[in-house]
Amino acid sequence: MTSRDAEPSVLGVPRAALRPSPVFLALVALLATSAVLTWHGIGNVRLAVFGFVVSGWLVSLCLHEYAHAVVAYRAGDRSVAHRGYLTLNPLKYSHPLLSIALPVAVVLLGGIGLPGGAVWVDRHAIPGRLRHTLVSLAGPATNVLFALVLVAVLRLGSPGGGPVEFWAAVALLAFLQITASVLNLLPVPGLDGGNMIQPWLNPQWRRMYDLFAPYGFILLFALLWNPRIGGWFFDAVFAIGGLLGLPPWLYVTGLELIRFWQG
Repeated sequence: MTSRDAEPSVLGVPRAALRPSPVFLALVALLATSAVLTWHGIGNVRLAVFGFVVSGWLVSLCLHEYAHAVVAYRAGDRSVAHRGYLTLNPLKYSHPLLSIALPVAVVLLGGIGLPGGAVWVDRHAIPGRLRHTLVSLAGPATNVLFALVLVAVLRLGSPGGGPVEFWAAVALLAFLQITASVLNLLPVPGLDGGNMIQPWLNPQWRRMYDLFAPYGFILLFALLWNPRIGGWFFDAVFAIGGLLGLPPWLYVTGLELIRFWQG
């Protein structure tokens, strides 16, 4: 028996495939470090806020895709572990440029939490339409949970004082999670919202859905570019933020701060 054969496993998957990757741990360390720098006003505060928000967004992206992979794994698709999806490594979730660089650029320029990575799931390994829907729902549900946690931290912690830059960064992160939640729940082919309903479509509509699914990102941009639909989207995001008690001036301040090159 080789050492590889003797490696401990979980349901036939080596434990190494389930450990957090060094890349993810580095992102968490960057998030913690930039949060401390922001709180204490050490160095260039705008740059610290930038690091706080961007690393926090990338951590949430990893958790979003990890949630898809975990639910898919529990539903029957063991291949997600062998592809490295359970290691929280953002480089495993898709193309670094399209899945990481582009969403980060949209965060910086537009203040929108654009859907980023992608987990390839073997749908044939997962029985039942409900399980397929739950796999697609897991990612947006993570964004919703992340938003609620951040808003709770803001509402409980900010009255006690602290630098406005820190709370502006927390507010912006919460706002980004709200935008990501709404975008991911839109019934657009190829996005999580569309994938949630795809298993329930009749064969004719499913074929049409599968035809448009590869162009989901383009469809999303086209929808947001439309003034009326884009207006509805932001009205919904602002309304949700207001219901949660998220101060608009605070996340707008955070958006101004992360653009450190303008200050």
